Amino acid sequence: MHSNGPGPDKDAGLSSYQLPANKAQELGLLAKLAENRIAIEGIDPEIDGGRFPAKCVVGEAFQIQADIFGDGHDTIDAALLYRAADEDRWREVRMEFIVNDRWQASFTPDKLGLFNYTIIAWRDLYTTWRKEVAKKHAAGQNISLELEEGKRLIEAALNQTPTPSAEHCRAIERCVADFGAARSDEERLGLLTTSDLMAVMQQAGRRTNLSRYERVLEVYVDRRAAAFSAWYELFPRSQSGSASKHGTFNDVIKQLPYVQDMGFDVLYFPPIHPIGKTNRKGRNNTLTPGPDDPGSPYAIGSEEGGHDALHPELGSFEDFANLVEAARRHGLEVAIDFAIQCSPDHPWIKQHPEWFDWRPDGSIKFAENPPKKYEDIVNVHFYRDAIPSLWYALRDIVLFWIDKGVTIFRVDNPHTKPFPFWEWMIWEVRSRHPEAIFLAEAFTRPKVMKRLAKVGFSQSYSYFTWRNVKWEIEEYLTELTTEECRHYMRPNFFANTPDINPFYLQYGGRPAFQTRLVLAATLGGNYGLYNGYEICDAAGVPGKEEYLNSEKYEIRAWDFDHPDNISWDIKLMNKLRREHKALQDFTSLQFYKAYNDNILYYGKRTADMSDFLLFHVCLDPHNAHEADYELPLWELGLPDDAAVEVEDVVTGYRSTWYGKNHRIRLDPYYKPYAIWRLIAPGVTT
Repeated sequence: MHSNGPGPDKDAGLSSYQLPANKAQELGLLAKLAENRIAIEGIDPEIDGGRFPAKCVVGEAFQIQADIFGDGHDTIDAALLYRAADEDRWREVRMEFIVNDRWQASFTPDKLGLFNYTIIAWRDLYTTWRKEVAKKHAAGQNISLELEEGKRLIEAALNQTPTPSAEHCRAIERCVADFGAARSDEERLGLLTTSDLMAVMQQAGRRTNLSRYERVLEVYVDRRAAAFSAWYELFPRSQSGSASKHGTFNDVIKQLPYVQDMGFDVLYFPPIHPIGKTNRKGRNNTLTPGPDDPGSPYAIGSEEGGHDALHPELGSFEDFANLVEAARRHGLEVAIDFAIQCSPDHPWIKQHPEWFDWRPDGSIKFAENPPKKYEDIVNVHFYRDAIPSLWYALRDIVLFWIDKGVTIFRVDNPHTKPFPFWEWMIWEVRSRHPEAIFLAEAFTRPKVMKRLAKVGFSQSYSYFTWRNVKWEIEEYLTELTTEECRHYMRPNFFANTPDINPFYLQYGGRPAFQTRLVLAATLGGNYGLYNGYEICDAAGVPGKEEYLNSEKYEIRAWDFDHPDNISWDIKLMNKLRREHKALQDFTSLQFYKAYNDNILYYGKRTADMSDFLLFHVCLDPHNAHEADYELPLWELGLPDDAAVEVEDVVTGYRSTWYGKNHRIRLDPYYKPYAIWRLIAPGVTT
């Protein structure tokens, strides 16, 4: 699956030192111990010792850091080696010293798929000599022998393998010839220490004690949509405009201008497959459906087919193809649900009974998460007689839908399926279609969510939905943006889902919806809304984070002209996301101090400060709040009493702010957020 490359050579470590059987064995062991004289450690990213790849985006710099040092005082140099996994030739980028033996370099991948990288380091004897001879000369010491040593160092570059380029050889030979003709040590020193020769030796000099990191590491290069996307979820069957009429793909096409106008780029559908009739659920999850109840789309499979079929009332594959193409014309990608579960009527149950669990009385075991029961669903199992045939079948389902024009999959409950299956399946798909994106819908334990991201999921649901107060938002986002998980776990901040109607939204009214929208859209690179959010739909089952009259069990008709509509806010957030590079880097987040626990204050900026946004968000949806805060002039390199131009991005109004200390008041019933753009000195606007 992954070409992790060679692991560390255990025979090279002192911990495995044994009394040598003979002199040759002893010499061999010593040679291995002496081989890597330069220490290369603390590489970031290196996920679980190289077991899993990091993630990055095509066309954007992928940065690597490492601790690199050697014994003594010799100057060392280092380089990052990288290549696409299907290439033989390594490409090299020189690393830069940062501080305290920490080095960094980056490369920009030019295509999708798996890349390898590692680090080499060596003693740079020419640069070491250059520094030392300069000190001795400045102290008035005789440097005749040092000059001869320097000449030999540059001559040695001509005799190494591989030999330097012809241009570099000519430059070195010319220097040696001029050295022989020089009449004074002063002249010889000048010849051996020119900036031109320094540049030549940087490229052509002998790499003494060349050391190589013991592992070849991996990074998977995704397309941009894996790291930055705005999702809008809807049920196709509810798009007819009438709760008594089943919607079709053609009805969805009519809704595309509406979704496009709000600024989304991914249009996501829950399962669109045939729905079983056995144990079909009625409205509000009852076990007594009416004759016209459509059932849950997650009860996949009937006599009309299974995961590779369409629910007949939605339309044909030709209709679906028309929808996918129409969505593209509206700047939208269609994403579908990949839910590995079956109705008791699914064709697989008769075709492959070995894929399912059966009870002692011969009945099939339906799904449950005690005390919850899902009588209309049965689960497959992944081992015993189901391997490998089930694994192949599920992989082929994904490939089937890619052939139909879908390359983004939201995966239902992946944490209830084996990690090895996901690692295998996702790699199988990506080896053919590196553009494929998988979103893990796993609201589960932190380490489980992270493991799913490691084994290949492009995006992950997260705890964002339940982080409502200031300290927990700051704590959780700091974890996601600064700890190791930032290299492999990309959260998708869904503010609501058909399964989750958060209490904050149920009881917070319109301001709560505005607040959570702003947080989801500006804190996260990926975020999503389930339709109804724009009209602040919040009716819940008493005491539960579930929707009353849930669309999972009935067809709904939506009135998007409801007076509580917040489409204007949604359009603004998506417009800002498109126009501001600062919002397109998830890890650029920085929290600042606002002295009120009900006001969250944070910023996002580009590295060159050309785009710098500040956000104040009121977390209390019921009451107005004020807070003193500090304008982060220090980020711009300005003193505390400096003046800076600021733009209110909501109104477009510009003004000049003076000094570091300021105060803000937010009234959630007017607007629970404020967004500012700091215009750094010298930035053209």
